[in-house]
Amino acid sequence: MSRLLENLNDAQYEAVSTTDGPLLVIAGAGSGKTRVLTRRVANILFERKAEPYQVLAVTFTNKAAQEMKERVNELLGVDIPALNVSTFHSFCARFLRREAEHIGYDSNYTIFDAKDAETLVKNCIKELGLSNTQFTPKAQMRKISDSKNKLISAHQFAQNSSGYFEDATSKIYSLYERRLKECDAMDFDDLIYNSVLLLKNNEEIGNRYRNRYKYLMVDEYQDTNHVQYLLMKYLLDTHNNICVVGDEDQSIYGWRGADIRNILDFEKDFPGAKIIKLEQNYRSTNIILKAASAVIDNNEERKGKTLWTDQEGGEQLQLTLVDSAEEEAVETIKYIMNSRAITALKETAILYRTNAQSRAFEEQLRRQSMPYQIVGGISFYQRKEVKDLMAYLKLIVNQKDDIAFERVINYPKRGIGAKSVSDIFQISRSESISG
Repeated sequence: MSRLLENLNDAQYEAVSTTDGPLLVIAGAGSGKTRVLTRRVANILFERKAEPYQVLAVTFTNKAAQEMKERVNELLGVDIPALNVSTFHSFCARFLRREAEHIGYDSNYTIFDAKDAETLVKNCIKELGLSNTQFTPKAQMRKISDSKNKLISAHQFAQNSSGYFEDATSKIYSLYERRLKECDAMDFDDLIYNSVLLLKNNEEIGNRYRNRYKYLMVDEYQDTNHVQYLLMKYLLDTHNNICVVGDEDQSIYGWRGADIRNILDFEKDFPGAKIIKLEQNYRSTNIILKAASAVIDNNEERKGKTLWTDQEGGEQLQLTLVDSAEEEAVETIKYIMNSRAITALKETAILYRTNAQSRAFEEQLRRQSMPYQIVGGISFYQRKEVKDLMAYLKLIVNQKDDIAFERVINYPKRGIGAKSVSDIFQISRSESISG
């Protein structure tokens, strides 16, 4: 037996050793899904069922992708540069760098982040003479994003729109797409959207990539949306060697397009699929598992599983009812203070639903002179000085990037007013030249 199959429970062993055909692994919280995924990739390579470049594993965060890649390299005792472990967007960005010319883009196209995309939408609303309070850029961006995640083009949206508001959104969407193309730019949604269209509509490219990948693996499958599902479908060859790992009970991204039907309907989409449930939990005590199961059992759309653990005991859960956010903060900090003798502060976390809720907790922590750290905030690449520098670099690579041009034309201050910038853009578009 391969050492890669050692120290696995029965369900994990079955998931790692089942390599051919469609496989759905229902992985409960704390059940060792990362161990299963990494060992499965390593086992396929160790058994020489495929070369590293013929395996594609996708997940949602760069951190998860990097961790998976490092673990596979560690398991095999060798660095494998050709190993394809990445996020959906990373994979599609690389794919489009190679194939962009087939959809009218340069290989050095610019990728607009969420802030750049919102700025462009704001410009489109202004250009169309619409009110940006009635049609806020954030709301319009969400509608455009939702459409792309369902593979609905601006033209299709326009055909199905009805009423003043939908017609206005249709105009914004159409103009936004034209301006993106003029900038030789794509937003994050375009990366997957354009990749799917290319694989679907270009038979030569589609067949080349379908023949290349012998094994597909998807992490956090419950969080995939329709266009991500289609990406996997159009990459999958007749061998049907696709393994998806997820847990419908942990599906929390419906608000951003995640479609829980992808995991619930897996057997319908892939006839003959095998289902393996990882139900042994290695993270929590039995008390926590029973409480969590009692809550989630009320969900109607689920495949169902019974999480269990060898870890007995643990503290009982406590529910405290309060009348205000301030009282909640007071009671929470009081509990933490009373527990300091047995629980170090660095092992204590306060979870809240929205960032706005942190204020009451911070005030109480300061009053008690208790050290704390807020996790999150503005990411490095969203800081003004970093975005300014990146805009200059983007312009060097892609001189069609109007958003980058607009950001740097008057920074540092050069005495160029908004009217002059607007005139420059008008002349640029009328003469079909870049800013």
